[in-house]
Formats: sequence, C-alpha cells, structure tokens
Amino acid sequence: MRARLTAAMALLAGLALAAAGVIAFAIEADRIGEEVTREIDQELDEFAALQRDAAEGGTPFTDVQSLISTFLSRNVPDEDELLIGWWGGGPKIRSPRHPLAEDPSFVAFVRERIDVSGTSIYHSREYGELMVTVQPAQAGDSDSGALVIVTFLDLARGGLHDTIRTYALVGSGLLILVAGLAWWQSGRLLAPLRTLRRTAEDITATDLTQRIPERGNDDLTALTRTVNDMLDRLEAGFEGQRRFLDDAGHELRTPLTVLRGHLELLDVGSQEEIAETKELLLDETDRMARLVGDLILLAKARRPDFVHPAPTQIEPLLRAVLAKARALGDRDWWLDSVPELTAMLDEQRITQALLQLADNAVKHTESDDAVGFGASVVGGDLVLWVADEGPGVPEADRELIFDRFGRGVVAAGDEGFGLGLSIVRAIAEAHGGTARAVPADPSGACFEVVIPLVTTQASAHAEAPSPETLHPEAPDLGTQHAESSEEQSWPRS
Repeated sequence: MRARLTAAMALLAGLALAAAGVIAFAIEADRIGEEVTREIDQELDEFAALQRDAAEGGTPFTDVQSLISTFLSRNVPDEDELLIGWWGGGPKIRSPRHPLAEDPSFVAFVRERIDVSGTSIYHSREYGELMVTVQPAQAGDSDSGALVIVTFLDLARGGLHDTIRTYALVGSGLLILVAGLAWWQSGRLLAPLRTLRRTAEDITATDLTQRIPERGNDDLTALTRTVNDMLDRLEAGFEGQRRFLDDAGHELRTPLTVLRGHLELLDVGSQEEIAETKELLLDETDRMARLVGDLILLAKARRPDFVHPAPTQIEPLLRAVLAKARALGDRDWWLDSVPELTAMLDEQRITQALLQLADNAVKHTESDDAVGFGASVVGGDLVLWVADEGPGVPEADRELIFDRFGRGVVAAGDEGFGLGLSIVRAIAEAHGGTARAVPADPSGACFEVVIPLVTTQASAHAEAPSPETLHPEAPDLGTQHAESSEEQSWPRS
C-alpha cells in the first residue's frame, strides 16, 4: 500500500509537471511565432517605405538591383534572419553571408515562388525548419526581382528549447523529491495500520488488553479509536463470557453431582427408595431446565429481535400483570395510580420483567404483606415499579443482585439461581433503559424498570401528570389501605 500510494502521488505530480511543461511550451511557441511574424512584417514595411520615400523624393530607383542593394545596406538583420536579394534568375546578394543561399535545393524552392508574394516553410537537413517569405519587387524598366526573408525557426526557438530542457531537469529533480516525500509521508500515515496489524497479531483469546496508540485527529485516528472501542467491547464480552461460563458450570455442577450421587447409591431392590430418588431427580432436572431456560433467555437478550415494541396502554398492562401476580402467593396485592398514556414497548417482555419482580417480592415477604405495582413519568422516562414490605435490599447489594448469578441475602426456601433480576435488567436494557433497586419508605424494597418514554397518544381526558404527583421517591407501605386494591392508591406518608 505504501508503494502504491507513493507511485500514485509521483504519477500525479509527474502528470501535473508534464502538463504544465506542454502548456508553457505551446504558449511560448505561439508567442515566438507571433514575434517572427512581426519581424517579417517590419522588414516588408521598411522595404515598401524605402520605395515610397524614393518616389516621393523625386529620385526613384531605376532598377531592382539598386533598390534591393540599398535596402540591404541600410538594414541589420536579426541573428535568426537572412535577407537575400534576388534578380536575374537567382540570389545575387545576401545579408549576412550565409551558405544557405548557395544550396541548390533551397534555390530551386525559392525560384518556384519568386513571382508570388507570400510565406512558405522549407525544411533543411542542416539548418532545420525555415520560414521563407518572398516579396516581389520592380523598379524602372529593368527585370523584376524579389526580396527574400529567411527566418531560422529552430534558432528563434533555441531559447525556448533551452528553457524546456532546464524545466525538464528541474521537474525531474522535483519529481524525485516528491516521490521521496510521498514515501515518507505515506509511511507516517500508514503507521497506525501497521500498528493495528501487529496488535491484531498479538491479540489472543486469553489476552485482549492490547490497544493501539491514538495520535492526531484524522480518519485513521477515527479508525484507531473505533478499533480500540471494538477491542474494549470484545474484552468485556470475552470476560463476561468467561465469568458466565464459570458461574454456569458451577451452578450446573451441583445438580449433576446430586444426580450422580443418588444414582450411585440407589438400591434398585427397594421400590420406596426408587420412588424417593425419582422424585428428587425430577426436581433437580426441573431446576436444571429452569437454569438452562434462563441462560438461553439471557443469551437472546443481546439480539436485535429480542423485543418488539408496539403501542401499549400502561394502565391495562399493569392491571393484567396484577391479575397474573395474584397466583404467585397469598399477598396483599395493590395497584397504585397509573398515568393514562400509551407508550412504545414490548408488552410480553415488560410483563415478564414485572412478574419476575413480583415473584422476587413474594420470596422476601410473608403472608398478608403488601406488594404493589405502579408507574410514573419522570422527566423523559417511564418508571414501572414493584414495591414490597420485606426486609429491603442492603445498599451494598443493590448492584450485585442484578449481576448474573449475583445474590444478596437469600430467603429461606429460595432455590433460585440469581438470574431473575439479571433477566429484568436485560429486558430493560433491550428497551434502552435500566433496572434498579431503591429503598421503600418506611421499609421494604422497591424495584424500578426505567425505560425512555416514547408516547404515541396522550390521554384524551387530562394532561399528563407531573412527576411530583405520579412518582414519589419511594412507596410508603406503612399506612392502612382499603380492601379493593384496584380502586385505591398505594399508601404514602
């Protein structure tokens, strides 16, 4: 790539220099042609003026020889000019003396044009390209003659040729310099790519800590930053995968050990022991099935089709969740005030998350304890919450419990794996939000699912409630409440 970039830059520079040279040569050659034409016109004007002045002065020339001789004696030709006096069928005098006038082929060329005024081009092997101008002349009763003006075009263009040769030498030197600078600069520009290649070669499944140095603020730096971000995500993904596999292996090892141990100790001759072992093994198999199902669900959570948002009315959604939650345990179920709005969310996944929080609340509360659902709008977020009158969550465990297999204080008889709240957070994050635990007032726990609010239809009966009226900092579970949970608001202090 470095060689191709250098070659491309050198080629472009070479084409630019060559085009500049050709254009300059064409312009200068045209200027020289115009200058030669002006010089010839000047000679012809002076020749005509000589005849006119002689006639006006009363002493006109009596023959062509005296006319042309007088003109040549009074004119000094330029270094690229040759003036020839022609009469009597051939060249008689030239200024300056030059062997071209005696060249038979040149004499024959002029003889063919001696009676016609005009300019022609003659090519000489020795003197190159010549511009030959013939101006017929006649004086008195003598034979006619002509003034022949020869311009040596190669000599006239000699300065231009020297300039072009100098330009070519200078341009070649500059082209070499440009190629060297292009090689050096392309090496600098491609250095991050070489570093990227070496870094990619050093990265293995066990070492994802390598990063590419970021320098400058160009496209390659942006690419470097993107690759480093990708490596951060890969490292986090690999680390999470390792931790996930380690934890999953640890959790699966226990039921497998139980299965193996009971099968090894099973007395096939005892029907009672076979029945007990069968019941125990089925229970462990169910636990393993639940674990595998939760793991599959968490694996799907990162897929783009994990959630399918659709316009969903919040109040009917929470009433349906409350009805389903009653089957989880004998608790005092409540529904707090809910804003009348329609939001874009996946109804099934949100129901799954809220039921998981309700199941978690049942595990940490006693019979007749209150468990409530509610929703509110805070800023640009929709907050769905489940609160209970249980012991609450210690502040140190409020993040731990949302990790995979992370568990805080475990209630008696809780046979979970520590994946429930991880699933809740995965569902919230799939909606672009999060899940969190906050303390309830005066006691208990409150779990919130916070998702960005994308409304499709406001309430037709009232304006959207303000955050202050919809969402206190935490529900108060310490006040007496009425029997009908669907017609009362959650108690507040």
